[in-house]
Amino acid sequence: MKSLLNKDKLTQLLGDYYVGKASECINDPDILRQVRMRRRQLGRMMMALDRDKAKYRIPAGDYFISRKIDGEFTCLVYNEGEVFTVNPGGTVRMGAEFHKRAAKHLKKAGIKSALIGGELYVNRPDGKRAWVHDVVRVARKPEDQAAVDSLGFGIFNIYDLDGVDLSMHYADAIQKVQQIFGKDGLVHSVETVIGDEKTIFKQYAKWVDGEGAEGVVVRSDTAGVFKIKPRHTLDLAVVGFTEGIDDRAGMLHSLLLAVIRSDGSFQIVSRVGGGFSDEQRVEILKLLNPQVVESEYAEVNSDRVAYQMIKPGVVVEISCLDIISRTSHGSTIDRMIIEWDEEQNHWEGVRRLPLCSIISPQFLRIRDDKTANADDVRMSQLSDITEIPELDRSADELVLPLSTVMERIVATKTLKEATMVRKLLLWKTNKEDVARDYPAYVLHLTNYSPNRKEPLQHEIRVSSSEKQIRALLQDWKKKYIVGGWQIIE
Repeated sequence: MKSLLNKDKLTQLLGDYYVGKASECINDPDILRQVRMRRRQLGRMMMALDRDKAKYRIPAGDYFISRKIDGEFTCLVYNEGEVFTVNPGGTVRMGAEFHKRAAKHLKKAGIKSALIGGELYVNRPDGKRAWVHDVVRVARKPEDQAAVDSLGFGIFNIYDLDGVDLSMHYADAIQKVQQIFGKDGLVHSVETVIGDEKTIFKQYAKWVDGEGAEGVVVRSDTAGVFKIKPRHTLDLAVVGFTEGIDDRAGMLHSLLLAVIRSDGSFQIVSRVGGGFSDEQRVEILKLLNPQVVESEYAEVNSDRVAYQMIKPGVVVEISCLDIISRTSHGSTIDRMIIEWDEEQNHWEGVRRLPLCSIISPQFLRIRDDKTANADDVRMSQLSDITEIPELDRSADELVLPLSTVMERIVATKTLKEATMVRKLLLWKTNKEDVARDYPAYVLHLTNYSPNRKEPLQHEIRVSSSEKQIRALLQDWKKKYIVGGWQIIE
């Protein structure tokens, strides 16, 4: 049997526990594609609701009602005794106690291959609710073997079991999980009860209100999948606004909101356009209009109208249903950082760093008792709920690699005693892996002709493919370095 993993590419963290990158250590690239597809599929299927909305959005019927685990979406891969897990971000893990137990149960059940969806979480020794922060801390850098052994896997679906996909037959999937894994404390079915819509809210009261669980997940093969969670409240700084158009002119359309990092910079985190009464939209617009300032940074709303930036000071309270820090592919969600220049009275764009997306934001009120500072609009409001990469990194710390010139062509042509110049410059930025605002390759044309109305003209092309950018260079050479043009360097 050919192994699915190239174990030489894994890094040993502690004992039998190893981690690695899927792109380097998984021999079948389709596995990661399947994991990402399943994460996207779940995201499309699942409707997020708070308790009040759930009461009238969830139809009558019978449901599988599960306690929501605050962990990391992960798939367990099994093939002829070999077992590992991989998340949509491409992190591979193997050798923890729950991996070993999973292999044992699947082998005993006579299973040859499987792809199983679940949540990687931490069994806290104090018995309290585990948070996703615990997973990040333990799974990435465990302190000791006990930490590794605390990793658990709560299963919520079966995507492949010896070639059979049970993901759309949840009753069969959960029954099969319970048959295979039984009551194992580390690898098991998520805690689930069966009941009608009334049972949903009884379990919500028990698990969420009574025991502090993150929420409940409700599944039905006919009605769909619902995630019911309490709403979070956040205090955020208002940095911009847009006005309504047409019959909504003279009323606020939406606010541009930011959180303040520990270095005092502002990071754009969300827009909010819901939760306002018409009266509030008029009054808030009157409040913000006199505070408009200049800005080097620009952002537009859903109607493609640019936000007018304002002097920092106003703080609002919003509610939201969820806060997520990674896409369904596992990539970070990068947001722009801006700085307020008090002397120049304007905003300056700095760079993007990982932050989060706020799901279903709703305006609650203006916080007259708070101002835009790092205490009142603190980053920990977000990081207490979800793991945010590079949280403590200063916005000004970035030192980017130098670019590499790959090809430079300069040509001249004399016409009517005037010398024209065309220059083609191709370079590799070497920055694409450390700053997403940069492409991998840039091709630039400088076109100077003193007899034109606009003597100096520029064209630019970017690409992530060296093959593509070199093909563009050849096209430009044929187009611009033609009859009468002499290459001088």
